[in-house]
Amino acid sequence: MTEPRYDVIAIGNAIVDVMAPCEDALIEELGLNRGGMTLVDTARATELYDAMGPAREISGGSAANTLAGMSALGAQCAFIGQVADDQLGQIFGHDIRAGGIDFDTPVRPTNNDETDPPTARCLIFVTPDGERTMNTFLGASQFLPPAALDDETIASAAILYLEGYLWDPEEPRRAMRRAIEVARRAGRKVAFTASESFVIERHGDDFRQLIEDGMIDILFVNEGELATLTGEETFEAGVAALKDKVPVLVATRGPDGAIAIADGVRAETKAEPVERVVDTTGAGDLFAAGFLTGHARGEPLETCLRMGAICAAEVISHYGARPEADLKALVEAGIV
Repeated sequence: MTEPRYDVIAIGNAIVDVMAPCEDALIEELGLNRGGMTLVDTARATELYDAMGPAREISGGSAANTLAGMSALGAQCAFIGQVADDQLGQIFGHDIRAGGIDFDTPVRPTNNDETDPPTARCLIFVTPDGERTMNTFLGASQFLPPAALDDETIASAAILYLEGYLWDPEEPRRAMRRAIEVARRAGRKVAFTASESFVIERHGDDFRQLIEDGMIDILFVNEGELATLTGEETFEAGVAALKDKVPVLVATRGPDGAIAIADGVRAETKAEPVERVVDTTGAGDLFAAGFLTGHARGEPLETCLRMGAICAAEVISHYGARPEADLKALVEAGIV
C-alpha cells in the first residue's frame, strides 16, 4: 500500500450556510421544526431567506465542516461535492480552498432551474439559547455523479469519510457506493456519519447492510441516531448491538460526552466545559474532526475523544459551524 497523500477525503453536500440569530417567536411564526433539519424547496427557501435578519454566508455542509476542523488541526484533506456555476458556488469553492482543503469537483451549469439547480444553501435560524433550526435547499449538491469521482484521488486518502445526508438522492448515493469500492480495493478505511435520524429512517436498511458487509470501519452516531439504527431503547443496549459489527464505533451524547469502542476496548470522555453555548451548529461535525485527526495520527481512543470534545466545545461557543479560535493550540493545551 502506498503512503497516503491525504489523511481524509470526504464526500458530502456542498452547501453554503446562511446563518442569522432570531427570536423564538419567529420560529413559531414561520412554522419551523425547532432544533431540527428540514428539507425545503426553492419557494420555501426564498420565503425563509426573506424572513431572516442580517446573516453570515460561509461554505458549509456536514462533511465540509469536519474537514475545515481537520485542516485547522494540520491534517491534509480533500473534498468532493457538487456546486453550481453561480455566486454561492463561487463562495463555497473559495471558502473551502482558503481553508487549505483541496476541492476540484467540476461545477454544474445553471441553464435550467429544474435540471440544473443552483448551489445548495442551508438557512439556519439561531435562537437565544444557542439552538439551531436548519432549513436546507439541497439544489445542485444532490446531483453529484459517479463520473465526478477521481479513483486515484480517493485511493490516495488514508480515510474516506462519507456524509449520511448525501445518501438520500440517488445520483450521489451511487457515487458514494463506488467510492467505497475504490477505497476498499486500495486498502483504505471508510468512515461514515449517520447525520440525522430521519436519514436512517429512510435508508437504515442500506446502512445496516453496509455494516453487516464490513464496509464501514469507523461509524459516528449520536444518541438518537444510535436508537434509530439499532431499534434499542437505551444507549447502552444500542452500543452493545453495534460494538462488534464495526472496528471503531463512536457515539456522542451532547453534554453527556461521548464513548468510543475499538476492538473491544472502550473509552469515554466528558463534554468540554463551555462558558456559554451560543450555537450548536456543527458540534457533531467538529467532534468528528478532532476524533478523525487523532485516529489518523494513531492516537489512543481516549486522546481521539478528547480532541473531539475540545473541537466541539470551540464551535458551540460562537455562531457558525467553522472554528474561529486556534484549534491546534486548544488541543495541545487540552491533551496532557
